[in-house]
Amino acid sequence: MSDRVVILGGGPGGYEAALVAAQLGADVTVVDSDGIGGSAVLTDCVPSKTLIATAELMAEVSSANELGVMIGEGGIRVDLARINQRVLQLAADQSADITRRLGKEGVQVVAGRGRLDGPNRVVVGETTYDADAVLVATGAAPRTLPSAQPDGERILTWEQVYGMQEVPSELIVVGSGVTGAEFASAYLNLGVPVTLVSSRDRVLPGEDADASAVLEEVSIRRGMKLLSKSRMESVTRDGDTVTVTLTDGRAVQGSHCILALGSVPNTADLGLEEAGVILKDGGFVNVDRVSRTSARGVYAAGDCTGVLMLASVAAMQGRIAMWHFLGDAVHPLDLKKVSSNVFTAPEIATVGWSQEAVNAGEIQAETVTLTLSGNPRAKMQGVHDGFVKLFCRPGTGIVVGGVVVGPRASELIHPVSIAVAESLTADQLAQAFTVYPSMSGSIAEAARRLHRFRAD
Repeated sequence: MSDRVVILGGGPGGYEAALVAAQLGADVTVVDSDGIGGSAVLTDCVPSKTLIATAELMAEVSSANELGVMIGEGGIRVDLARINQRVLQLAADQSADITRRLGKEGVQVVAGRGRLDGPNRVVVGETTYDADAVLVATGAAPRTLPSAQPDGERILTWEQVYGMQEVPSELIVVGSGVTGAEFASAYLNLGVPVTLVSSRDRVLPGEDADASAVLEEVSIRRGMKLLSKSRMESVTRDGDTVTVTLTDGRAVQGSHCILALGSVPNTADLGLEEAGVILKDGGFVNVDRVSRTSARGVYAAGDCTGVLMLASVAAMQGRIAMWHFLGDAVHPLDLKKVSSNVFTAPEIATVGWSQEAVNAGEIQAETVTLTLSGNPRAKMQGVHDGFVKLFCRPGTGIVVGGVVVGPRASELIHPVSIAVAESLTADQLAQAFTVYPSMSGSIAEAARRLHRFRAD
């Protein structure tokens, strides 16, 4: 008899786990209430990056004159309704593709909201599903405050922005983490006047400080108003005007406001604690590095765990859970090998150990930073901002981390990610051929410069 696996949630943590479990011969049921693909496909990653793709094109066109391409006096007009129609259609198509794949692999998909009735049983409406293993992958929802309630029209969460049919005349973004920074950058490049309200002393406080500084400088140069060390007190609406009141008494007015205040895990009323699952502060599910919870046979993956809120991490947590439960070869999750990207303009990609950890003495590492302004391909493309930064261990020269800031940094980080994952040395990274001219040439050049630290 096949092992029975029931998965709560159809996002990356859920559907990737389902595919692995089905491949390994399990009887798999996915219970989903919001649509296969979850927020990553339907309301977050796929939609936001589709919007950002249009914004990137606008940013490239804005600098076309430098490359000898002259834009007419009328400029370029943004049709936000058409952009959002494309965004939502791509998201729906991606969801349908995943649904078809699950069906092809024999995974049963049940529409509804499931909850645990003990560690080995899931209830969906009037139907009960017995399970040898349960995976909780219910994701997270946008955090709101009583003083800042979204109305879905002019005060919006990051799930609601794709309903806008008109271009904002003045957009206020509250929150300078990844979500806030990405939306602020995207709409700025679409030609919208943007004010970013940040309670911290810099944008992207969790990212590399040098990268954050580049993003701030570029954004301000392009016209963004940045209010740092400014905490939001309330957000109110009067007709077509939205007012963000700050704790120091200042008020900022605009036509629309996006709330980027973080996320709340979807773990309430799922019967988790009654089944023996320990929840951490904030309601996140406590898991170990192979996705086990405190209840035998119950695993968890994705944003509901709060481990690292990335679709790639959710997917890997889900796969690891199934590999572990079904007895396949498994490597525990190693966050120091996770590459991530902030899709701002310029993009910011990171992997491995950070500059902050090096400065704090958590790891000994040598550092080299090369600005992209010296890269020949960057000069040809009119790229003036950004850099490549590499960290390697003194003595051995093993690459332990890196940062890339620039166009398509999400692609450029991959060779650094491979070096970190496979414990390659800076010399090995340097000696691999790169195309000339190319942006990736800066990665090889940075690696070559790290050689001198060990030769001294």
